[in-house]
Parts: sequence; structure tokens; C-alpha cells
Amino acid sequence: MPHHPMKWHDAEQPTTPFLGGDDAPAAPPSIGLPVAMAGLRSVPEFGPGTEAVTALLRDLLVALRHHRAEQPGIVLAAGALDAVGVTMLDQVLGQGEVSLVVTGACEYHVQESVLTGVWRVRTFDAGGQPIADHVEIADIPRVVRAAARGGTTADLPITAAPPGAMNVMPLLTEIQSRMAGYHDGMPNHVISFSLLPVNEIDMRHLRQVLGAGPIEMVSRGYGTCRVAATACRHVWSVQFLNVMDVVILDTLEIGDVPLAVRAADEDFEDSAVRLEQILEAYVP
Repeated sequence: MPHHPMKWHDAEQPTTPFLGGDDAPAAPPSIGLPVAMAGLRSVPEFGPGTEAVTALLRDLLVALRHHRAEQPGIVLAAGALDAVGVTMLDQVLGQGEVSLVVTGACEYHVQESVLTGVWRVRTFDAGGQPIADHVEIADIPRVVRAAARGGTTADLPITAAPPGAMNVMPLLTEIQSRMAGYHDGMPNHVISFSLLPVNEIDMRHLRQVLGAGPIEMVSRGYGTCRVAATACRHVWSVQFLNVMDVVILDTLEIGDVPLAVRAADEDFEDSAVRLEQILEAYVP
């Protein structure tokens, strides 16, 4: 079922992590969803008074059966559910591999469910108060791409290299060219620092020029993948860590949201089968 292509044993140890040391973002905070028990034994009995959450789950199943990764996300509002309905929804969805935070005028806490490609999205105002709650079927929730475009700049100012730099200037020139040439649908271009002769001065200057963007994501599978938008449009930091949380592959991707955190067509198909089984087992 997992859609995240993490081949930890094939990666090489990088010399200088792009977001390493003090610049490494903390993992996005959990949004506090209960973790579904094995076999969903924790799911309460669906009976009188649970019609709203039952209807939402059935709508979710219908949408999953027909959804494809290239289509816009499908949003199902969950804010009108009562406390029992919210608890049941949380227990059915559980927590999957990917969690993320998007910052801006509002803050969005997003948790992928155990049904890959199904996301729980909670919106908070500037004061930290919850203002919206929905379930979304998508390769990645739409707020991610909206922030990646609206919360970043299309310009990459190239300043003089600091003393002691080795290869940061050609790197910046390549990134600038790839940013300018990218259009929707193109495959991402990957720059691996593990394979380049760069030093800490190069990496520090690169971090300073690219800046920090509005999105931080963590995917936990056989190891951990950290994905962060930079302040420059279409430029993402992607780091793979082993089970000891040591960075083993450090890259930049120029393009769309990296595939490591996105759902694929087969994920929606698998999730539809699993949700159908849950509904058959627990909903009269």
C-alpha cells in the first residue's frame, strides 16, 4: 500500500545535509488523531445517531473508487459532525505515513490517514483557534500546491559567493534555469548533494539564498523523509533519513510536490477496497 519510494539501503551518505544542524525543521506537530487499532477493533458500534458519519464514509468510498492522482482533490466537510461522529471518523481514518503543516494567513495541520490518499485537514486562524475541518481525497491536499505557488517567489537572486565557497555559484545558476524552465506536468529535476563536491560554506550560502518556504512535511515509513518548500517557487528540499535519523540522501527537487509524499492511482484503488471492507464489517 505505501506509495513512498524510499530505498534507504541504496542511498549514499551525504557530506553536508541541506537542512542539517540547526536549520533542520522540527517534525510537524501531530494533530492528535487517535491511531486505529489493528483490525479496527477500536471502532465504536455504528448505530442510531451515527447517520452523518456513516453518510460521509459512504461518500468517501464512492469518491475513492473513481479518483485518480492527476485530478483535483475532492473535499468532504467534517465540521458539522458531533463529538461521537468525529471520534468515529478519527478512529476509522487513523494516522498514516505523512503529516505536514502549511503556514500563512491561516495554519493548516494535515495528516494522511491509514487509507493512503485520504487526508484529514484542519484549519486554524492566526490565534490558533480551529475554524474548519475536512477530509480530502487527493495525491496531496490542494492547500499544499496553493501555498507552494502563492507563498513563494518566482525570482532567485544570485549574490556573490562567500569566501571559501566551492561550487555554489554553478548550483544556483542551474536552479535558476530549472525554475524558469519548469511548467506543469514536467518531471521533477533532482540535484543530489550526496554526489556533488560541495562544502559547508556552499550549503550555508545556498540555504540563505533559497530561504524557508511555507510548507514542512514528514513521511515515516521504513525510514523518514523530510520535505520542505523553500522560499523559491518549485524548489524543494528532500532528505531521506535512516531508522537512526541520520540523513542518508540529501537532495533538492525542482518541480511539483515531490513524489515521496504524494499518493498514486494504485493507492486510491487499495484504499477504496479497504474502506469497503471496513464499512461491510462495521456498518449495518
